[in-house]
Amino acid sequence: MPPLPLDQPVDMDITVPRSGDLVTTEAQAENLTLVSGGPIKDELSSWRFTWAIENFSRLAKKVYSDDFYVGGFQWRILIFPKGNNVDHLSMYLDVADSTMLPPGWSRFAQFSLTVVNQIHNQYSIRKESQHQFNARESDWGFTNFMPLADLYDPARGFRVNDRCIIEADVAVRKPLDYWSHDSKKETGCVGLKNQGATCYMNSLLQTLYHIPYFRKAVYHMPTTENDMPSGSIPLALQSLFYKLQHSDTSVSTKELTKSFGWDTYDSFLQHDVQELNRVLCEKLEDKMKGTVVEGTIQQLFEGHHMNYIECINVDYKSTRKESFYDLQLDVKGCQSVYDSFDKYVEVEHLEHDNKYHAEKYGLQEARKGVLFIDFPPVLQLQLKRFEYDFMQDTMVKINDYYEFPLQLDLDRDNGKYLSPEADRSVRNLYTLHSVLVHSGGVHGGHYYAYIRPTLSNQWFRFDDERVTKEDAKRASEEQYGGEEELPNTNPGFNNSPFKFTKYSNAYMLVYIRDSDKDMIMCNVDEKDIAQHLRVRLDKELEEKEKKRKEKAEAHLYTIIKIARNEDMFEQIGKDKFFDLVDHDKVQSFRIPKQMPFILFKEKYAKEFHIPVPCQRFWLWAKRQNHTYRPNRPLTPQEETRPVGELREISNKASNAELKLFLELEIKQGFGFVPPPMKTKEDLLLFFKLYDPSQENLRYVGRLYVKASGKPLDIYSTLNQMAGFAVDEEIELFEEIKFDPRVMCEHVNEMLSFQINQLEDGDIICYQKAPKAGSGEQFHHPNVPSFLEYVHNRQVVRFRILAKPKEDEFSLELSKLHKYDDVVMKVAQHIGLSDPSKIRLTSHNCYSQQPKPQPIKYQGVEHLSDMLIHLNQTSDILYYEILDIPLPELQCLKTLKIAFHLATKDEVVLSTIRLPKQSTVEDVLNDIKSKVNLSHPDAQLRLLEVFYHKIYKIFPLSETIENINDHYWTLRAEEIPEEEKSLGPHDRLIHVYHFMKDTTQNHVQQIHNFGDPFLFAIHEGETLSDVKLRIQKKLHVTDHEFSKWNFAFVLHGRPEYLQDSEILCARFQRRDIYGAWEQYLGLEHTDHAPKRSYVVNQVSEVYNDYFSILQNRYPFEKPVKIYN
Repeated sequence: MPPLPLDQPVDMDITVPRSGDLVTTEAQAENLTLVSGGPIKDELSSWRFTWAIENFSRLAKKVYSDDFYVGGFQWRILIFPKGNNVDHLSMYLDVADSTMLPPGWSRFAQFSLTVVNQIHNQYSIRKESQHQFNARESDWGFTNFMPLADLYDPARGFRVNDRCIIEADVAVRKPLDYWSHDSKKETGCVGLKNQGATCYMNSLLQTLYHIPYFRKAVYHMPTTENDMPSGSIPLALQSLFYKLQHSDTSVSTKELTKSFGWDTYDSFLQHDVQELNRVLCEKLEDKMKGTVVEGTIQQLFEGHHMNYIECINVDYKSTRKESFYDLQLDVKGCQSVYDSFDKYVEVEHLEHDNKYHAEKYGLQEARKGVLFIDFPPVLQLQLKRFEYDFMQDTMVKINDYYEFPLQLDLDRDNGKYLSPEADRSVRNLYTLHSVLVHSGGVHGGHYYAYIRPTLSNQWFRFDDERVTKEDAKRASEEQYGGEEELPNTNPGFNNSPFKFTKYSNAYMLVYIRDSDKDMIMCNVDEKDIAQHLRVRLDKELEEKEKKRKEKAEAHLYTIIKIARNEDMFEQIGKDKFFDLVDHDKVQSFRIPKQMPFILFKEKYAKEFHIPVPCQRFWLWAKRQNHTYRPNRPLTPQEETRPVGELREISNKASNAELKLFLELEIKQGFGFVPPPMKTKEDLLLFFKLYDPSQENLRYVGRLYVKASGKPLDIYSTLNQMAGFAVDEEIELFEEIKFDPRVMCEHVNEMLSFQINQLEDGDIICYQKAPKAGSGEQFHHPNVPSFLEYVHNRQVVRFRILAKPKEDEFSLELSKLHKYDDVVMKVAQHIGLSDPSKIRLTSHNCYSQQPKPQPIKYQGVEHLSDMLIHLNQTSDILYYEILDIPLPELQCLKTLKIAFHLATKDEVVLSTIRLPKQSTVEDVLNDIKSKVNLSHPDAQLRLLEVFYHKIYKIFPLSETIENINDHYWTLRAEEIPEEEKSLGPHDRLIHVYHFMKDTTQNHVQQIHNFGDPFLFAIHEGETLSDVKLRIQKKLHVTDHEFSKWNFAFVLHGRPEYLQDSEILCARFQRRDIYGAWEQYLGLEHTDHAPKRSYVVNQVSEVYNDYFSILQNRYPFEKPVKIYN
């Protein structure tokens, strides 16, 4: 899937390309010293490069390291010492010689980038990624590597004596010869084509296809020969499975996704495999109802478990039976599938504040858990590699080591996973059938599958179009995740071995129960496939083979396209207004290049009964003004030459097409006759007629004229062609060009055609001359104004901004319309009296969504500018109706502020709209008028909160124009009375909640969460005194509060405090601007939820939670199948 755009808020650990970088100045750092680097050795596959940078604070905006070699390729580090438009150090791995490499090159690399802590090496900051480098993405890394505040603080140890040390560990994999591999020949199987980001779907479809019983059931779903695959999910799936079974090359999934109701945008949006699996099975289950295969989905995938709550001290037990199609197993904190099942059935004790309310018995201590009643024949296990991290307030991928066996025994330990009512006669021993793998991170990656179709020892890897044979170790052990250690060929500054997180790991497992193998792994014969389906698909395969053969032989043929008078009569005024003909809609012939043209004329004469002497073919020419006109007739000598040579004479830019105009003369009573002899004096002109009353332009024919003659000489003929009276006064205009603007000039009737600069192939448009005093009024009174209108007219589809997928209405507008013109037309259409209250937003052609920012009032010149996005033109605009006029709104600043009530745990969200030059004091006064204060004279303050830390307290005098509420949270609150009278030795400190987390490099880090707050501590006050006041402020129970630890945290390192310690001695600074570097930390040790929900237990809260996530991360979209 495409990477997160740089203009979106990004996770601190996200890997992104540097594309979109606005910095253009490139400069090398002063006094850069190469501490250690690699010799030029092509055979190397891994290397450590260390870069020591002197005078770091004086670096330019953008700096490259020296080149170093890994695996025979040149690499370098790219840094933005002041951030790539962010307040973090930005750092990337770059292919140094990308501009010198041949087209189509790519190379895969795993890498880590490290900023070395020169005081405490264990606190060095290291981030890892992997990427397929190519011409479009020749650099990859971290826009938000580390905060600049940390980097530039000398006390933190990352910059010592203005010297910074950066390390890059790079491992390059040997490239595969992807294109020469024949999957069908090597494995007997074929792959599926990736439409853009459909690898997740491909891996699931291959897994389902290779469950024969499922495939047989799909084949037996009723379909008819009149169904269209793009409108029928069963037929599209049948078609796909049939092609996988019989095709020799990879198969397209476009018909299937069309049957889902997806558009191109959906195909370029990566979804979740588990969600697609669930939605697809639900759709198929629904489609199977009332057919011979009804109940197949349940029979294959459905199991049941029992949720129970059993009271300890009274005789009461509550149970609930529920079904599941797949099981979500925890990865974090588990070493294997068995550990996950142990955790799944782990008993939770409900006690203290979490007692269970039992009917008739009130609150009781109880045991809560899950046991399985039965398992399905095909067991689908979804490994929870993606979780929401409450501490980081973001989704993360869990790459931890996690084993799964080739044989899974769910009857182990005397059936400890089974409920008392389970049928113990069923042996729950399973064999691993397939492993779906995710390679990458939380914001993007790649899916593929390892499958053994017959449950033999031979595994196959299905990676989109490519299918390869693999051994069992590659399919299982190498997908456990964890870390991979590579040999260190160059110790350099740091002699630790290369350890890379394995970002490729199992994500979904499919097991088949041994006792059901014979049923599941059944034979699928031709008789299982409907006759109409076989006929339809065999015909498709024949057509595909025919096209393949034509493509392979294309170099031997020339396409001849012949335009005739009839085509101009048919097209001009309907689809065509400028020039003469659309060559894609005329006669087309595929002719061997070596055939003499005279022989082609004979074939044409035989097919269309036009004698060879009556055929005169003209070559077309593209003029310098970008118009395309008949230029000259073919000479008798040229007609003897092969058609391939004529194509080269006609148009050297085209590889295969020869475009011709066929001039024919028909004499009444005689039929076709030879065309008249043409001399240099003769000009062939083409004529169009315009009717201003009907706003209609049509083709009326062609004429030969003498270059020395005058337009006046042919007036009677033109009137006859138009059906006018012979003496009708007419006006003539020459259609000269239309790109980039229309040029249509008056033709002087009294001057010769030659002086009027007319030549063969020119176009004359004419109309009746306007009569003086007639009073007739036309929108477009003459040819030039009509052609100008046609050239600039634009049909725009309007959508309501809140419903970005649905067209509301369409309007015909002009590309030259200004902002006011467009909103006026929209207002007229929707019946709005004040057009200034309409705000427009442009369309993003790549995401198929509205752009993040609306169009500023009169911010663009014309409608054409509103419709352009990155050199692509759209026909969509979004609109919204404001409560005040847009020009007025643009003079205001809108801020979203969360007001924390002092008297209770409640937050009021307010939208403040004030003039941009207003101050923070004005904002707070506005808030006072909207919320309930603890007392009328309460004073307020405004805070900037980011990642659960208070970064700023806004001065009352600061103007609001540059305050940003998109990425930070703005919080308003009352100032407690005790803070207003602090003594000289009292302190106002920051207090944050945090949890400790051990990273994969075994370095403990702390993560903040929850609401931070300011708190006054007094001279001589002990931690014990402060704890009592904090507990009262936060309304925390004694039981919960007893679990918290208190620490003094400086630069991310906690020092735990004793109850007797005097707090003011720790907090010496009175200035709290920047005090986020030191704070009183409240450590929580039991914050995570006990158990995650299984798929069929998802509550409304869980759904709401994920809808919040999708609003927060707009690139994560739910799977929907509309059909």
